[in-house]
Amino acid sequence: MRALPLRPSIALLGVLPLPVHAQAERLAPDRVAAARAAIHPVSSAREMQSWLARVPRTVDYPPDFEAALKGEGSAFVIEMSTAPGCLPCGDLWTKLLALKTRYRLTVRPIGRDEAMLRSGRLGLPWIGHPVAWLRPVSDEARILPIAIGTDHPANLARNIYLGLKMQTGVRAAVGVRAMAKFTGIVAGISNAKGEDRN
Repeated sequence: MRALPLRPSIALLGVLPLPVHAQAERLAPDRVAAARAAIHPVSSAREMQSWLARVPRTVDYPPDFEAALKGEGSAFVIEMSTAPGCLPCGDLWTKLLALKTRYRLTVRPIGRDEAMLRSGRLGLPWIGHPVAWLRPVSDEARILPIAIGTDHPANLARNIYLGLKMQTGVRAAVGVRAMAKFTGIVAGISNAKGEDRN
């Protein structure tokens, strides 16, 4: 049998099936691309509301929801990253302040450097403002992200409840699964680079 010339042989290699592991590598999602797809930078109120309209609202709460937030909320602090001119930051801040009043929560801003440091400790990509964190008042190291981007008040309240439960002994996997759908509605690139409000 005569050997094929080199060029046609190389062309034939391109149509042969790839080994299974090579096929899986080709189809595996790029982590960076996946992270970018989950982030929705907005530069106008209309764009922010358009993204929010796509986010499902929590409608079912556990029986101890109100009691847990009112009873345990004062032992925790919610801190959020923010920047001037950041529309989702203003939106999230307003919603957190309403929840603060209702459940006696402590809410305060943190700067970009602290937010980036926290993200790095947890292995999260820094995606910009806002990110909201829950931690016990007495322990600055036990931080938990409860919002990446702004969200509906019902979802924020649910995430605060789940964060309280996770911080007080509920199996972490249960809370993480329930909080896994952060909106990723963050400030546009130009707004996120501004000076932080402290």
